[in-house]
Amino acid sequence: MARKANGSADGTRHTTIREVAERAGVSVATVSRILSGSYPAAPATRSKVMRAVEELDYVANHHARALSGTTRKSIAIIVNSVISPHYAHVAQGVQTQAAEDSRLCQIGTTGGDAERELAMVQFMREQHPEAVILVGNVAADDEYRARMSRYAHALAAIGSRLVLCGRPPLGPDVPAVVVEYDNTGGAFAATSHLLSNGHKRILYLGRRPGYTTADARIEGYRDALAAHRVPHDPDLEVDGTFERFEGYRMMKARLAAGAPDFTAVFAGNDQIAAGARQALIEHGLRVPEDVSMVGFDDLPPAADIDLTTVYQPHEELGRTAVRLALEHARQGGPPPHTVLGTHLVLRGSVRPVVTG
Repeated sequence: MARKANGSADGTRHTTIREVAERAGVSVATVSRILSGSYPAAPATRSKVMRAVEELDYVANHHARALSGTTRKSIAIIVNSVISPHYAHVAQGVQTQAAEDSRLCQIGTTGGDAERELAMVQFMREQHPEAVILVGNVAADDEYRARMSRYAHALAAIGSRLVLCGRPPLGPDVPAVVVEYDNTGGAFAATSHLLSNGHKRILYLGRRPGYTTADARIEGYRDALAAHRVPHDPDLEVDGTFERFEGYRMMKARLAAGAPDFTAVFAGNDQIAAGARQALIEHGLRVPEDVSMVGFDDLPPAADIDLTTVYQPHEELGRTAVRLALEHARQGGPPPHTVLGTHLVLRGSVRPVVTG
């Protein structure tokens, strides 16, 4: 395929370092040294160069940097938090696979803020990683999807890959690798386990409309109710985030409203389950003697509290994200979309409903 001057094979034109130098009013050598960090430039000169880089959306040529020996192959990972067990385990999987493939890792956190995530992707792009891996939950509205789609194309234009890890695709024409796990199927299995034990009033804790992970899990919960012909009651769904203190808050508020109108709880993750269990105990209720409970993730503290939960392959999710990104960079073609399986881990937090 013919290649346009200063462009890629798809015809996308890239700003050159000479254009940055002309905009900033300095030499090409000065721009190169400032961007490589090897030039003690005056603050005013550096400011002019960086302003020109931003205005022209310049990304330094990756191949030129490689030839000069100033770049190392790397993988970037962006997560909500580094202290959440889920994100920590996925990040460890990324790190393990990256090390096996002789890549370094960069990590950034967003606190779950979509604007910060978008800004972080732009920042990581400037570091020229071979892949930028986005992990987990996000509020994905139309504007977010449109902007992230543009960033995916921008990464592809410099030979990098956007990887959506634990979240759904952005669209059919977006050059992003997708590695998911079966949130909906796992939630269906957990809810079905409660239903098969006679529970029909199942309180769901952790609804977050618009957030990809929460939406998929509550979809599985609702699908299981429908499959077992149990009426869906919106009043049994409680909004909240995926933290332990939120599980405690949601359950305390529910119990304060009166006698429990449920026999079982499906917690959106194991952290919520731990907080909700504490609130139940403080209220004089036992798990599972008085209230049955299931969670999702199979991470601490699930085993410690004998919680029946859904296992998801956290570290394998991270390792697969790296492997597929590097394979796609080598082989090309349509970006792969892989869904990893989940399964129910049975422990002692569910008891059949006693009738009669």
